[in-house]
Amino acid sequence: MIKHNPPSPEPLHRAISRFGDVTVLVVGDFILDRFVNGVIERISPEAPIPVLHGRGEMLAMGGAGNVVSNIVSLGAAAIPVSVIGDDHAGNNLIGMLGELGVRTDGLARDRDRMTSSKSRFSALNQQVLRFDEEEIKSLSDAERAMLIRHFRAALAQADIVILSDYGKGILHDGVAGELISICREAGKPVLVDPKGHDYARYAGATAITPNRKELGEAVGRLVFADDEIVAAARELIAAHGFDYVVATRSEKGMSVVGAEDARHIATQAREVFDVSGAGDTVIATFALALAAGADRVMAASLANAAGGVVVGKRGTARLTVEELTGALFRSHGPVAHHSAILNAAAAARLVATWKNEGLSVGFTNGCFDILHAGHVSLLHAARSQCDRLVLGLNSDASVRRLKGPGRPVNDEHDRACVLAALASVDAVVVFEEDTPLALIEALLPDILVKGADYTVGTVVGADVVQKAGGRVVLVDLVAGKSTTGTIGKLRAGGITN
Repeated sequence: MIKHNPPSPEPLHRAISRFGDVTVLVVGDFILDRFVNGVIERISPEAPIPVLHGRGEMLAMGGAGNVVSNIVSLGAAAIPVSVIGDDHAGNNLIGMLGELGVRTDGLARDRDRMTSSKSRFSALNQQVLRFDEEEIKSLSDAERAMLIRHFRAALAQADIVILSDYGKGILHDGVAGELISICREAGKPVLVDPKGHDYARYAGATAITPNRKELGEAVGRLVFADDEIVAAARELIAAHGFDYVVATRSEKGMSVVGAEDARHIATQAREVFDVSGAGDTVIATFALALAAGADRVMAASLANAAGGVVVGKRGTARLTVEELTGALFRSHGPVAHHSAILNAAAAARLVATWKNEGLSVGFTNGCFDILHAGHVSLLHAARSQCDRLVLGLNSDASVRRLKGPGRPVNDEHDRACVLAALASVDAVVVFEEDTPLALIEALLPDILVKGADYTVGTVVGADVVQKAGGRVVLVDLVAGKSTTGTIGKLRAGGITN
């Protein structure tokens, strides 16, 4: 597989920061997932089968419900529309949606319909049995009319639409096509997580998100290599009028294929525990990124990182913004220094991710106008005190206020790039204020590092860090090294800035 370089991280972080402004309309099959854990210690005397001694169970939303769950956990708003049964499983789904703060007036309930439920029984984290309770049933005329009415009412509030088809009947018999037509008329993008072999039912959708196996089934042949993926996707685009296809490829990442272009995004190497619901996370993240202003390749890069996180979890998993930010940061690698230049919001999410991983986070700040040995020594010493180091960098306007109209010599972009390339620095954040107090309050680092020319009492933010349980470290400076001194030598030699 040809690996293409991932998009620049800054627009990806900007897209993540806008997730909170996005509303996604989700229509499809809502499923109740039940996970029963236990141990097997004997074989039944009644039949040659193991006896599972239950040790606990957990309920979660599956299918379209898991899409909604991921959208909410990523900080966005979701509007669910579907028809479920007026039964115990349906009650559980309504209760869980309510706990997420999601309105459920778009979920019609019918006593003649069974809410799909899947029970998974596991021993020592190994699934030994799955028990499904469901009835594959298309919508009645009355149910269909109600769903369309709820959909039209909700569409005006939504930025993007997801059709989550798990083949249980909600989107059968032309319902998916009718919803897609309504979206097209309203100018709203619609993404489909497809099911089955016949993708004609999704004709006109903005994009579909099949996995490699589903893509092959849709064109009637096996697909593996890049060119086979592209050919299959373009066959579907030509036949059904999709704008593009986003194909998930397990350990090979994702492919984004349009009629004229194709991009292949390599996955991150991660230990896989459970792929349950990973596709739900992928389409939820992809939709949010698109609605937040990312192009389809950027959106796929975010969705790819998201999928890499949830396959490392057990059960039907959902993703947080902090986990996505951490995965995105790791995906660009330590040598891609542009990845380390973040805004305050992205840095706060990354710091939260590092802390959740049990890493200590340090912080230091300064103008760092002309980098010299004293700066390098300070940053090396600061990094030695923590697992990750964030550097707060004064903006150009801030430097001018502090140092005078002739400063800085190097603008904030150049200074940030040089600093981010240092092995001792894990993230750089430019701040506009004269002091980094607001940034320190947002990040709450474990360790605050400054030069020994300060005292603890004069270090900005020391009280904030100490109150939060952190500490202040003062490190020795290299004598005779300063940007002001360097500029003085240059001017003495007849060189001016």
